[in-house]
Amino acid sequence: MDKAALCKPCRLGDPERNDTLIWLKNKEGRPEWFYSHSSILTDKSKYFADQLSHLISSNLIEIQCSEFDYDHHVKLLRLLYLPAHSILESLNSVKSALGVLELAVAFQSEEIVRCCIQYLEAVPWEDKEEEHILKVVAKLGPVAMPISARIQPVDFTATKNVFVSAVRFAMSINRPCPPFGDELKTSAQEQVEYMLGEDEDLPLVTADDEVRSLVRTGLSKICELFEQELSSLLSEPNLASDTAEAKILHSLSDLEWMCNILPKMDLMKEFVSNWAEISPNVLSIVEDQKLDFLMWGLKTKLIEVTAKVLDAVGYGNVILPAPCRVTLLKTWLPYIRKIKPLLDSKGNEETGFPHKMDENLCQSIEGVIVSLILSLPSNDQADILADWMTADQVRYPDLSEAFEVWCYRTKSAKRRLMEGLNKVGNATISL
Repeated sequence: MDKAALCKPCRLGDPERNDTLIWLKNKEGRPEWFYSHSSILTDKSKYFADQLSHLISSNLIEIQCSEFDYDHHVKLLRLLYLPAHSILESLNSVKSALGVLELAVAFQSEEIVRCCIQYLEAVPWEDKEEEHILKVVAKLGPVAMPISARIQPVDFTATKNVFVSAVRFAMSINRPCPPFGDELKTSAQEQVEYMLGEDEDLPLVTADDEVRSLVRTGLSKICELFEQELSSLLSEPNLASDTAEAKILHSLSDLEWMCNILPKMDLMKEFVSNWAEISPNVLSIVEDQKLDFLMWGLKTKLIEVTAKVLDAVGYGNVILPAPCRVTLLKTWLPYIRKIKPLLDSKGNEETGFPHKMDENLCQSIEGVIVSLILSLPSNDQADILADWMTADQVRYPDLSEAFEVWCYRTKSAKRRLMEGLNKVGNATISL
């Protein structure tokens, strides 16, 4: 053999210079042979080195593989022939690198294991790929530590720092910089809500005094901004413009988002208190005659936010004294009773009118108002029910269930009173 042939690098499948045959069962179930070289196999894989040391008559190594990992076996054999600096460049997908990594560990090819781990640690993953990575990493042990470092749980301080930063963006406590301010804020709001729903360790963060103080500050700021923008609404030169309503709806959407996260932090009472405080001013502006035939989106969204407040109070998630519950109900019930038929009428008049109250929302509000009324002292119940029966709009909300319960309880109360008086009278006579 000439010098040039001796210096030529070995290649997988080279039929002239091979001294070892590797047999794989391919995808179709037929055997496939790979001409290979014992010097390469022995140098790059402890498994092949051990196999070759025990062969006596022929250098034939049989490897069983399934249709699912056949391609990974072929890829591994080809990587064995590459210099170290080229292996990393040959890895082109997470799926392939994972498959090769599992085999490289089994075949004890340290160089390929190292390159696969380096590749996986550096490239982005999709959600489905991460699930597979977690399963593979769990089986590999310490060798996969660089990958594990990327997906292992973070400590309390790191979690808190991320959450606090997200809250600051979400509540605009530090105003986001243009041009991506609103996009960043929306994304931060989504992530805060997701973290509160999915992270088992987050209750430790949300119980932290600094975090709770920050959220309270953000809530106060959002409420203040909403009230300011609402107060300046009547001075707008063009109230019919979409821009005027869009601006105030933006702040109101922030408040609605707060209603979603605060119950998960046991801070909904703060929202209810703020909402109850600003409600009289809010309604005085929204019910101004300048807005009689405008701002239907704003009026509908106000009912949606108020529904969350009533729900929290009516079902006992936020505990308020009876006088506060009475005030809250008497403040918003007339507005809801007034707006619902107006929205229905607009929907009937205009095709595609977008601001009709959702049927589920209507039922939810009606149910919670009934519950809220029945939690009040009897005299307050009587005042609200009397007002309902004398109002022009009695169809919504339908308080007949509350009225029936009130009548039953009143009769029962009178009966108990008379029974008590009779017992007292009989006791006096017997003396």
